Amino acid sequence: MHRRNLFRHLAGWMAAITSVRTAQAATAFPLKKTEAEWRKLVSPNAYAVLFEHGTERAGTSPLNAEKRPGTYVCAACHLPVFDAAHKYESGTGWPSFWQHLPGAMGTSTDFKLIYPRTEYHCARCGGHHGHVFDDGPKPTGKRYCNNGVALAFVPQGQPLPALRT
Repeated sequence: MHRRNLFRHLAGWMAAITSVRTAQAATAFPLKKTEAEWRKLVSPNAYAVLFEHGTERAGTSPLNAEKRPGTYVCAACHLPVFDAAHKYESGTGWPSFWQHLPGAMGTSTDFKLIYPRTEYHCARCGGHHGHVFDDGPKPTGKRYCNNGVALAFVPQGQPLPALRT
């Protein structure tokens, strides 16, 4: 392949990636806050994952060992996103679930690693939670690989936190 063709192909890929990211940024979510408002509400690590699309280091979340029944909520807006009954040990080092609660998550395409991956985010605040893969257990075959800092766990029997406004 000639150099100019290589550059033309690379430019095309970069344009496609940019247009997908621009479309995702334009997505409207019901809960809107400024960067300063979110930074006051969540930890610096949670902010980096939720609103800068970061990833926490594998094996660092205390939620990996959480086995009690309960509900996982978005660390930013407190929307219930997973039932603990849908959590399983994936061996990846991140809390993993085979199903999210209805209407809790939206998806977009992420090209951070060059090849496309399906990113999922909170349907209410847009906070990035992780990526979904097709190597999970039955019945869905999905693995929602979640950053632990993007979640808060509420044990069964305790009241869920009020949704942030």
